[in-house]
Amino acid sequence: MARPEQVLLLEPQHELRFRGPFTDVVTSTLKLANPTDRNVCFKVKTTAPRRYCVRPNSGVIDAGTSIHVSVMLQPFDYDPNEKSKHKFMVQSLLAPPDMTDTEGVWKDAKPEDLMDSKLRCVFEMPAENEKTHEMESNKIASSLSKSESSTLSMKSMASSLDDGEVKKIMEECKRLQTEVQRLREENRQIRQEDDGLRMRKSTVMSTPHSSPAMRVKEEGLSTRMIALIVLFFVVGVIVGKLAL
Repeated sequence: MARPEQVLLLEPQHELRFRGPFTDVVTSTLKLANPTDRNVCFKVKTTAPRRYCVRPNSGVIDAGTSIHVSVMLQPFDYDPNEKSKHKFMVQSLLAPPDMTDTEGVWKDAKPEDLMDSKLRCVFEMPAENEKTHEMESNKIASSLSKSESSTLSMKSMASSLDDGEVKKIMEECKRLQTEVQRLREENRQIRQEDDGLRMRKSTVMSTPHSSPAMRVKEEGLSTRMIALIVLFFVVGVIVGKLAL
């Protein structure tokens, strides 16, 4: 005998999608809605119970209400070449009016009273360009938010001040800018003077002191020059006498 059609409305209907990276827990939400006028018992089962944590995995949905089931995929090493074979099944059962024990209802249920829906699991790994785009979008959104907040604060400040006070503030800003420029110029001149002093100091320190040998050599050269001058003078006198 064929099983009755599922009375619960599932959202999504056929697939549970999990978006990586899968280095942390990834959660997919399943909505179960009961459009009937009777309470419905449900159970959520999977072919890989060690890989998923489902909360709640069973319970009762009151007539005309809905619940959200969190399906949490545990971290694992993702292989893009490996296709996911994991599946989920949502099993349901119309609750009897005088139900007091849910587990007892499931045990006493006949196969033709059970309804089920199956969903397959799909793993998605975002591409590198999508990651970059998301990061850039977050940065742009953050910068725009900061810019808007600063603009709003400036506008609120300006609205709370009259024209005279705004003019005074602008003049004070200009004066401070001029003072900062002057201080920068003085700092630059001081740095140049310090550089000049360091260069002169290094030049003086690098100049070698005259050694005693050098001084003796210089004194020897001076004595020779005097002797040559005297010799030329004597020769000149002799030549002059001979000419007379």
